[in-house]
Amino acid sequence: MPPPTLVATPPQTIGPYFGHALPFAGGADIAPDGHPDTVTVHGHLYDGEGAPVPDGLLEIWQPAPDGTRTGAPGSRRRGPAAGHSGFTGFGRVATDARGRWAVRTLPPGGVGYLSLCLFARGLPNHLRTRLYVPPVQDDGTADPLLSSLPPDRRRTMIAVATGPHSCRFDIHLQGPEETVFLEFDHP
Repeated sequence: MPPPTLVATPPQTIGPYFGHALPFAGGADIAPDGHPDTVTVHGHLYDGEGAPVPDGLLEIWQPAPDGTRTGAPGSRRRGPAAGHSGFTGFGRVATDARGRWAVRTLPPGGVGYLSLCLFARGLPNHLRTRLYVPPVQDDGTADPLLSSLPPDRRRTMIAVATGPHSCRFDIHLQGPEETVFLEFDHP
């Protein structure tokens, strides 16, 4: 009997399946309610053609304003059901139909940036970058990563102030405005 003929299966991508299970209520509210130092960080997620990505997901990790990285004890989720309403240093937010996203957080202490992890359709692996919160010494001398980049690439990691307590950070997956993404070696 001849061996059976195997038929190739179609290629698979990551999603947008994550949009149904990973976002959670309050995921954009990293800062405790009513905190006077709350900063709104907002922006858009764009694909390589400059079109908005309506089904992206961003995770935000950051230290507290005092530089500590422990966050509130327990769940990363905040609110009465989670048992705390303090600063967690973690948020997760989906983009809307126009590719927009926003989080409410506190200024990151000690490092000056938020760590972002991005999930989107067509990405077999998530992407990582940093979002430097203004004011930033734009010549890059204060940060080893920024100083290693040419000025035109450096600016893709620096948010732009839009008010006294807000800044905008657009993420471009490809193209001439492509955001600098970081590669991590795994042992």
